[in-house]
Amino acid sequence: MMHMTLYWGKDVTLLIDYWKTDSWLSYLLTLLACFLFASFYQYMEDRRLRFRSIAFSNSSQPSSNVAADPLLPKYRCSSKLAMAVLFGINSAIGYLLMLAIMSFNVGVFLAIVLGLAVGYLLFRCTDEDTVVVENVCACA
Repeated sequence: MMHMTLYWGKDVTLLIDYWKTDSWLSYLLTLLACFLFASFYQYMEDRRLRFRSIAFSNSSQPSSNVAADPLLPKYRCSSKLAMAVLFGINSAIGYLLMLAIMSFNVGVFLAIVLGLAVGYLLFRCTDEDTVVVENVCACA
């Protein structure tokens, strides 16, 4: 039966029926996987935002041969496609993290929150003002 309240314990079913923990070792490996996956989410979000800022800074610079450059519309289309793919991957990762938290296991919850925080510290906490955050929500 699925838990509907937060609980502590090593017995967790995470995302699919085959991902069950029945020992402390499998539980700790699951927590490590959740931590790394949440950190990877922050890394991918940083890559997506940096790509977006580079794409828009390159396309917003005025040039005298904008009309003469036939590759410019192709570049804009491919950069929009790449941004859409990165956004889709990021959204999928964010929703999978949300579903993992919905297992209501406190260890999984803490592993994901700590992974998001450490990932933010490592990948997104910079002194540069060039990266603009679209949404402050961790899973958006």
